[in-house]
Amino acid sequence: MADKTKTGWERENRVHFDDIVVNYDKIRWDYPDELYADIFEYSGAGHKTALEIGAGTGKATVPILNAGYDVTAVEMGKNMSAFMLEKFKEYTNFNVITSTFEDAVLQDNSYDLIYAASAFHWVDAQIGCPKVFRLLKNGGVFALLRNNVADIDDSETYDEIQAVYEKHYYTQHKSDKRPIKISKMTYEDFLKPAEIYRGFRFESMEQYGFTDITMKLYNAVRIYGADEYIALMDTMSDHRALSAENKAALYAGIKEVILKHGGQLKIDYIYQLYIGRTP
Repeated sequence: MADKTKTGWERENRVHFDDIVVNYDKIRWDYPDELYADIFEYSGAGHKTALEIGAGTGKATVPILNAGYDVTAVEMGKNMSAFMLEKFKEYTNFNVITSTFEDAVLQDNSYDLIYAASAFHWVDAQIGCPKVFRLLKNGGVFALLRNNVADIDDSETYDEIQAVYEKHYYTQHKSDKRPIKISKMTYEDFLKPAEIYRGFRFESMEQYGFTDITMKLYNAVRIYGADEYIALMDTMSDHRALSAENKAALYAGIKEVILKHGGQLKIDYIYQLYIGRTP
């Protein structure tokens, strides 16, 4: 019988990504150029040092490197770390530490920017947030990036996909932990402690001493083919935590729905930048 006390997002599931390095790098999303431009404007000019938490395959590393930052990536996956070393071998301003952020040995007061892209929810915030504060220089910047599915363009397709989830996903994972459809959320909703907690696993930067805090939102649209969308879902920890039987049936059902409705799935995304600095 399935253990329906699990959501698939438990912290132990952060190890799943190291098994799918190439597919992860190929299919995972990129963040908008405007988001990085806002980070750079907020951080200010000059030669700077950055620390990336949970860098994965370096999807969010390239813009920071290209902006001239010296980047240290902290990544717990050995395969992910090796992939980045090869990917960024031409960069003299890059190095990687293979460790969880909680356990990484790092020098206090050393970084102008510390950031995480769709990764900080895996960190124990009670350890991670005070550590970020210590590691940053005075006036240093803490930036958290996240993406959210805002809407699936075709409501009939969405409803049919949800029916597949009812049969093959929620029979294993907790039904009261359903992904939230956020197409009707306002800017103010994203500032609520419950939403910040849902996205980043702590209630506010203020409680850890950060100041000048703001949230910015960015819209984007992506169209996926059936196989491409399933490949994306297979990089999600909750999907990878499904039993082999449930996962195979879920993916087959999703593919059938997408093909039935023209072979493409249009998704609206809302990207978040949650940013603050040390005094």
